[in-house]
Amino acid sequence: MSAASPRLRSLPDRLRQIALFEVGGLLLITPPFAWASGVPLAESIGLLAVIALIAALWNAGYNTAFDWVEGRLTGRTADRRPLRLRVVHAIGFEGGLLLMSLPVIMAWTGMGWVEALLADIGLAAAYVAYAFVFNLTYDRLFPIAPELCDATQRAD
Repeated sequence: MSAASPRLRSLPDRLRQIALFEVGGLLLITPPFAWASGVPLAESIGLLAVIALIAALWNAGYNTAFDWVEGRLTGRTADRRPLRLRVVHAIGFEGGLLLMSLPVIMAWTGMGWVEALLADIGLAAAYVAYAFVFNLTYDRLFPIAPELCDATQRAD
């Protein structure tokens, strides 16, 4: 465990991260979801917007907690996260979201639980890949300010 606690992203930075993630996800994933599920595009947009709202709340809590735990255990900031931990991060996020979104998909579309589970797994798989690429890109475009970080946190 590291004695030093690295800086977390600021609230405005975290809000920007969440907003960009959710808008990008809606734009990229709604059309293929509508096509693959047979749910009309207008219904798909509404459903995925509701799931995006749930995901945004989950995103804020999950990412802040994950970053805090990672920082406490490693002394590293989130923008310095290694590849393997990025994979764990993305899978953990989507697994938790799957548990929250399955009942919403069932209620919204009238799908049975197996069909909704398959649709939700498809969404989760798409979002895992998207989350991985998005968060890696976001961390490169918006690194946590080096002057706020302890020099010891720079080592991987």
